[in-house]
Amino acid sequence: MFSNNDEAVINKKLPKELLLRIFSFLDVVTLCRCAQVSRAWNVLALDGSNWQRIDLFDFQRDIEGRVVENISKRCGGFLRKLSLRGCLVVGDNALRTFAQNCRNIEVLNLNGCTKITDATCTSLSKFCSKLRQLDLASCTSITNLSLKALSEGCPLLEQLNISWCDQVTKDGIQALVRGCGGLKALFLRGCTQLEDEALKYIGAHCPELVTLNLQTCLQITDDGLITICRGCHKLQSLCASGCCNITDAILNALGQNCPRLRILEVARCSQLTDVGFTTLARNCHELEKMDLEECVQVGGAT
Repeated sequence: MFSNNDEAVINKKLPKELLLRIFSFLDVVTLCRCAQVSRAWNVLALDGSNWQRIDLFDFQRDIEGRVVENISKRCGGFLRKLSLRGCLVVGDNALRTFAQNCRNIEVLNLNGCTKITDATCTSLSKFCSKLRQLDLASCTSITNLSLKALSEGCPLLEQLNISWCDQVTKDGIQALVRGCGGLKALFLRGCTQLEDEALKYIGAHCPELVTLNLQTCLQITDDGLITICRGCHKLQSLCASGCCNITDAILNALGQNCPRLRILEVARCSQLTDVGFTTLARNCHELEKMDLEECVQVGGAT
């Protein structure tokens, strides 16, 4: 219980605006503790302006849907960044309430929130038009319908992670890139249904793409990746590890079209040889990191 006379000296000496500024540097746990000190601090700590960035990963086992709903009602339009990574209990209903209340959200991490379905992306599409970064990795119920919804309602999207969402196909990618042509980072690890045609859509519609991860997209071949190289000249990071069908033709295409390339991961791509890497090195002078594990034809020359 708060005392009847809880006006500390600091509350009297400093204006509310300055106190709020001080509170804005505190993390979630500290804010909650401050809220229990006095009535005045309770008001300050729970002011929505202090809750613009929230990461609940450390409390993932305790976070239920009602917690997310209460946070969204408290923060409202102030909230810009929220991480619910690993919050397994949070589902579509809570995220619909969140989307309705927090329409200025820009960064949302739902990695590992396995209960969510396409309904969540429908809510985000309807209410969260300012969304720029979305992580749906391991949300295995996500389908092409989610990508279609994001395309229609989130045109500012720059970064999307749908790794291990293995129901996604080329039709979903086609819908996504037609509405989100400003994508800069796309993570598609483990999307095993994706074929070359999906990459052709990306190459045709995403000229700003900087990062692309295709790890273990087993159906990808030279044709799809060459299209990426020709359409995405700003590419800096490419992961094609486990894409065992690709050959030196990819390395030639990267060398000819992607001079800014800095990171190349092609582990277990056993058809790549020193000849291809020679061409790559000749043209990609900013290259900093390569993963060549199990590239059995690559030797000392590379």
